Amino acid sequence: MSRASIFWVSIFLVLTLCGSINYAGELEGSPRLQAQPIAIQSLSALIRAYLDSGDGQEAQDILARILTHPKADLEMVSRVIGAGRSYGNEPVGLYPNVPVQVRGKTQGYGLYVPSSYDPATPYPLVVCLHGAGFTGATYLERWQPRLGDSYILACPTYYQGAWWTRFGEDLVLATIRAVRARYHIDPDRILLTGMSNGGIGAWIIGMHRAPLFAGVAPMASGVDDVLFPFLKNLSQTSVYIIHGARDRIMPVDLSRQIVKELDTLQVDYIYREHDHTHPHAGGHFFPRPELPALVSWFGKQQRNPFPHTVTLVRDASHLTEFGWVRIDATDRIAMFSEALTDNRDEFVKNRIYAELDVSIVGPNRIEVRTTRVRRYTIFLNHHLVDLSQPVTVVTNDVMSFQGVVKPDLETLLREARRRQDPRMLFPIQLTLDVEK
Repeated sequence: MSRASIFWVSIFLVLTLCGSINYAGELEGSPRLQAQPIAIQSLSALIRAYLDSGDGQEAQDILARILTHPKADLEMVSRVIGAGRSYGNEPVGLYPNVPVQVRGKTQGYGLYVPSSYDPATPYPLVVCLHGAGFTGATYLERWQPRLGDSYILACPTYYQGAWWTRFGEDLVLATIRAVRARYHIDPDRILLTGMSNGGIGAWIIGMHRAPLFAGVAPMASGVDDVLFPFLKNLSQTSVYIIHGARDRIMPVDLSRQIVKELDTLQVDYIYREHDHTHPHAGGHFFPRPELPALVSWFGKQQRNPFPHTVTLVRDASHLTEFGWVRIDATDRIAMFSEALTDNRDEFVKNRIYAELDVSIVGPNRIEVRTTRVRRYTIFLNHHLVDLSQPVTVVTNDVMSFQGVVKPDLETLLREARRRQDPRMLFPIQLTLDVEK
């Protein structure tokens, strides 16, 4: 079985598993896409309204009011954003289908909130992606007993488990945003896992959005080898892989080849290859004996929001921020379609991607190596550099910037709104061209 064929596995699984999508049991009082109009009476309320507004023009108007507010300075605004939102008492328990809006369409996700949930306490979040023929509700029923009451669990539903598509990725991100808007989630303890097609999604979404996750755990899955360069994006993210040696749906060689590539790239991982079989699924399942080690691993994972070394590989459809760096402009490179690699032109086949390697190698000295990058941005804060001293940036052995960087209130606010993460605050943005 070629690696390219894994994207046809969903068709086979749907036919063999005969699954169907059926929503039931919506969570009452689910948050709306846009906040209701409020009477703004304080700087804190202004900032919260700006971060939460679903209307671009309204957000611009509120931003202008914040920037002219007499009490708005970097210290005060950082303190308000860093404190996060206030959480009230919300429903707890098991909800098979909670609606969420994605690109103007209503999708759904299963949600479990432990009865012990305390809005004053940040909880870890596990996002679990189902395989073809299943739904988020069925995975919710399976995984809640496995995880117990130590985690909030979210299981989105997407037809045939086509998580490698851009819509599937958007659905996962929308689910995380929706849960975080309602419940107190620890931003440094968000974990992504999935089985079969869901494991493919865990790999692909995990690679593209690695700084969001404390850990990624794909099971019984793999990715096409044209995507192997994106494994570099996991250099600062923990990875836990499970695969059955006798898996006939997703051959174990898929994971074995990924493990070889991770070794070559010097990316840390844990690989568990089991020999268990199931009467109906053969080796293509998650065996109970593997559960304790996986749950123990979940409990140990903690994101480092500000690693001093970042490696980023991008195609032209994913030029978005990646932690504290971003690729802005490139030479001509591969551009994925809505279904990722279904359009296999020469750029995809030959793995023509852009790469950015950034390291803080000394006090306030940043060294950058690029491949096919014309312009990039680095975002800075006091966790990364001493803001009172000059900063030096060297790109491909050429001096790109040297001087004192000045924190900017508008940059802080815009990035906070874009990221929706109270830990990831950046008052400084340096956009630099790469000399040929």
